[in-house]
Amino acid sequence: MKKTLLVIAVALTGLAGVFALVGWLMMQGYQSTAHEGEGALLPVIIPRGAGPKTVAKILASQQVIDDPVWFERWLRYAKRSAGKLKAGELAFRDNMTPEEVLQVLLDGTPVTHKITIPEGLRLDEWAALFEQAGLAKARDFVAKARDADFARSLGLPGKSLEGFLFPETYQFRRQMPVAKLLETLVAGYQNAFTAQWRERAKQQGMSELQVVTLASIIEKETGAAHERGIISGVFHNRLREDWRLDTDPTVIYAVLLVRGKFNGNLTRADLGIDSPYNTYRNKGLPPGPICSPGKDAIRAALYPQATKNFFFVSKNDGTHHFCPTLSCHNRAVRRYQGG
Repeated sequence: MKKTLLVIAVALTGLAGVFALVGWLMMQGYQSTAHEGEGALLPVIIPRGAGPKTVAKILASQQVIDDPVWFERWLRYAKRSAGKLKAGELAFRDNMTPEEVLQVLLDGTPVTHKITIPEGLRLDEWAALFEQAGLAKARDFVAKARDADFARSLGLPGKSLEGFLFPETYQFRRQMPVAKLLETLVAGYQNAFTAQWRERAKQQGMSELQVVTLASIIEKETGAAHERGIISGVFHNRLREDWRLDTDPTVIYAVLLVRGKFNGNLTRADLGIDSPYNTYRNKGLPPGPICSPGKDAIRAALYPQATKNFFFVSKNDGTHHFCPTLSCHNRAVRRYQGG
């Protein structure tokens, strides 16, 4: 009898071992079998605190895995020695194995979104682009960017981030705090404004804020790269002679600040608007930048082209006619503007 029981016990143990081995082999086979796909990126949002069952259902609905039941069971088994599942918008592919899917969940591999910002945009225009890309709410972006304490905490010379967000191509993940996002944009500017440029600003008798402010005006005045240096030279001449800068882009900026909108048509009434940014009424540079200048505009502000010109007028083709005297300028205005 004892011998019979012993045989049965050994048999059951062996059978259990066989089942365990089969289960283990099935798990091994499952975890290394890739989902059928072509390697396309599948951004999936995993909610904070989601458990294996919820995660499995979400991944199946997004075609990352086939069977949510199998994945949930495997996930519970695999997670015994794994860490906590991460939340957020994670980067999966449509041809991953369950083992690779788990690694994304454990690492929290984020999806990043590319955004390219051209030179010459104001804060509100930056904000609109980030909202359009789903990376930030425009009102939160602008409010934080115009927070003087925040600007000071980043070591900026101005009272806001206007002019100090660097035009470049960036990669951001969704749900990044606005403050962190803005810190990255400011870091782009701070990396670009080198020690050599700071030394050059001192040689020119200009503060960093004045350099960026002038660069922002240069950026707005011309889209022709070869003109930046000479336009800078004109403005340096006017500043040296204590003239008003008389530049339209600063008036447009003033109109936007005072009235909240600009209809695209600059009027005589606009030229008389009461604002420190109106360079038709006030001598010298305005109190801060009117947009975010790129590297070339900043370089032009620091290294103006030597010129005897004090005036320029648009030739209606993206370039300008330059003049050293008012009489020359008036003739150019009649020729190109019909005035």
